[in-house]
Amino acid sequence: MKNIKLTLSYAGTNYHGFQRQKNAITIQEKVEQALQTVFGESIPLTAAGRTDAGVHAVGQVVNFKVATSIPINRIPYALNANLPHDIVVTAAEFVPDDFHARYCAKSKVYRYTIDNAEHPRVFTRHYALHIGYPLNLTLMQQAAATLVGKHNFRSFMASGSSVQTTERHLLRLDVQKQQQYIEITVEADGFLYNMIRIITGTLIEVGRGKRPPDLTPVLNERSRAAAGWTAPPHGLVMLEVKY
Repeated sequence: MKNIKLTLSYAGTNYHGFQRQKNAITIQEKVEQALQTVFGESIPLTAAGRTDAGVHAVGQVVNFKVATSIPINRIPYALNANLPHDIVVTAAEFVPDDFHARYCAKSKVYRYTIDNAEHPRVFTRHYALHIGYPLNLTLMQQAAATLVGKHNFRSFMASGSSVQTTERHLLRLDVQKQQQYIEITVEADGFLYNMIRIITGTLIEVGRGKRPPDLTPVLNERSRAAAGWTAPPHGLVMLEVKY
């Protein structure tokens, strides 16, 4: 048996997230169907992260084990021939038997994009949240800086979530403007449910002047009600998984 690591790129618009579900079409289902076609057997995938419905990826990582003689450089071509146009395998490599896409990950990098033009730009409408009113970039950057580090992020977790611990290490949270797009890039050792989207919604409120840029009191409150709204999923992209 060989342990194979794949890097996936996909548009999440037409899918109910990554993880397989009984009554909805997901990324995992489509990739596992392609694996079965190529290798002739049912093969379960292990993913670095389970992106939500509508969230995209350019650097999702999965792994699976199979006995095969197909050259590793031909596997992306074989799988892509059996995948829909909005899911693409961009790389494949053999990895050690103990490699696990989720548990071996050191950090994950995501980016949320805001279209801050006065009128929405049609070609990025599925990949950027349009906010037509001005946002103060400096205030958003100041707010982002207060969240970097190891904190209890319970205030930035969707209500009803059940996890063992809500402490996460936010390695970076950069807010930059490219023309009229505002890009929020976040890297952490792990994320709580909807954490990035709640952080984004909170930063937008700061940029509008609706709340102060010091988000330390929000962290200390440890209550979902203390943070801002949850930004919609279509502006979020999984960029990279670091090992």
